[in-house]
Amino acid sequence: MVSVAGQKRSLLLALVLGASGIAQAQEQLSQPAPAAQPPLDSVQAPLPNALEVKGTRPKSNPGVIPPAATTLPPELDRLNAPPSLALPTKPAQVRIDDLRPLGLAEVERLAEVNNPFLKSIAMQVEEAKSNLRAQISAWYPTLSLSTGSFPTRTFASRTQNYGGDSLTPNNPYDSPSPKTQTQTYGAVAGLNFNWDLINPQRVPQIAAARDSYEKAKNQYLIALRDLRLQTAQTYFGLQNADDQVRIGKSSVQSSLVSLRDARARFQAGVATKLDVMEAETQLARDQQVLTNGLSEQAKARRQLARILALPQTVTPTAKDPSVVLGVWQPSLQESIVAAYAFREELDNIILDISVANSNANAALGNVQPFLSIVSTSGWDKTFGEANVYGPADMGLVVENLRETIGMNLRWNIFDGGRSAAQARQQRQLAKENTFKFADQRDKLRYEVEESYFNLQAQVRNLITLSRQVLSTRESLRLARLRFQAGVGTQRNVVDTQRDLTQAEVSYSNAVSQYNTFMAQLQRRTGLDQVLRCVPPRLPAEPPAKDSLTDIPVLPVPTDSPCVIRPVSKAL
Repeated sequence: MVSVAGQKRSLLLALVLGASGIAQAQEQLSQPAPAAQPPLDSVQAPLPNALEVKGTRPKSNPGVIPPAATTLPPELDRLNAPPSLALPTKPAQVRIDDLRPLGLAEVERLAEVNNPFLKSIAMQVEEAKSNLRAQISAWYPTLSLSTGSFPTRTFASRTQNYGGDSLTPNNPYDSPSPKTQTQTYGAVAGLNFNWDLINPQRVPQIAAARDSYEKAKNQYLIALRDLRLQTAQTYFGLQNADDQVRIGKSSVQSSLVSLRDARARFQAGVATKLDVMEAETQLARDQQVLTNGLSEQAKARRQLARILALPQTVTPTAKDPSVVLGVWQPSLQESIVAAYAFREELDNIILDISVANSNANAALGNVQPFLSIVSTSGWDKTFGEANVYGPADMGLVVENLRETIGMNLRWNIFDGGRSAAQARQQRQLAKENTFKFADQRDKLRYEVEESYFNLQAQVRNLITLSRQVLSTRESLRLARLRFQAGVGTQRNVVDTQRDLTQAEVSYSNAVSQYNTFMAQLQRRTGLDQVLRCVPPRLPAEPPAKDSLTDIPVLPVPTDSPCVIRPVSKAL
């Protein structure tokens, strides 16, 4: 037997796949149903531990998703992002002069290449890599060169008084004392070598840096998936805004037809002024729908341009029409399990646990012995003499060489319990992250269930709204024929036309929401098991227009909502 979910799926297939896709869908739905599972009360197997499934230090796997694009194809080469620090200063630099139609695949590629937020996340990965390399350097010795005076020159002259009293000015009995002179120049240099043989903090610090690096790579994958989802949602919103404009134009055109018929019948004396006023009121409502649609379209275009980081003078437009993307194949249970295995958010929490444990070990290492090899080499050379009577002999040369080698032991035996408290704090942080793991696990499941249930609701909405659009279209045609034949009223035409506009808007919103929930499921589960819809075969030529109903929709100028008083300039 076909399950209830299978029956719902077949209804949607009949709506969107056409005759050619129904046969394929029926073949898939005709597969035997899985055997009934025993109740949970009878078999309650323990759940596996996440550390056993993913490991205590899971590594990032960039191969789970296609990598981000780095270059643009020739047809999109002119849409490279402007420099990061570029800032327009003239109106001409932000004036839109290029409306570029783009498809969904093109906007995703542009976002991967141009988006500045994704570039900043990629730079954080490089920062974490540099930090890891800095921590690994603790395994290597250090060698430093220092100079005290390189070079230096000293010149000094000092008078010494051997009489015991200081010389008194203008005293003729004071005799001059001998003078000493210092005149030297030279250089001093030292070479220091240090190598930690035992460092209890080295291994945990490197382990924490490596886990942080893996976490940064996971954050990049998360940002890449979120960017693709955000790009797709914004593009679906732009398609919906385009549909709102199309519906608004069609409604205005239909209202113009109704107003034309009402005025003609009023002039012929077979209709009342009330019929004309009702037609004008409906025209005003439809013009408001068109105005709101144009506003949402402009905002959706600029929102997409912001995500794509396009040049300041380019605005994207939707090249693809708004259609149902496909049918989600996996069951709810398969989607939940796939999300648990796919999402890096759980891996990052496990890495946080590992980092906290490494920091605890590093804190305990502070009260353990450190042993290192040290060596100091020194050299200095001096020309001249210091503190000599008479002129200094610059030919005197003094050169010294020094070499010291040994081992240093440092052991902080007692620090008041500071290291033990810091280690206990990190262990508690690791325990806190285990509770965060449980919370994130439940959150991921709810996100998948929410998208799945919303998608199922939109399946039913698409079926009912499509029937509503078809029935209201036929009702409007019949109401207009009855009014033209004199057996109906303008009120029936206005009400039916309003119902048609609302039905078309609701159907367009349902298609956009359906595609959004589909993209959310793909993002949240990592699955791409979507049965694509068969595209409709459209004729190459547009349908012939009816001269009775084809009325051009003239653009409405943007006037001021009130009377503007001219401002007089001060003399």
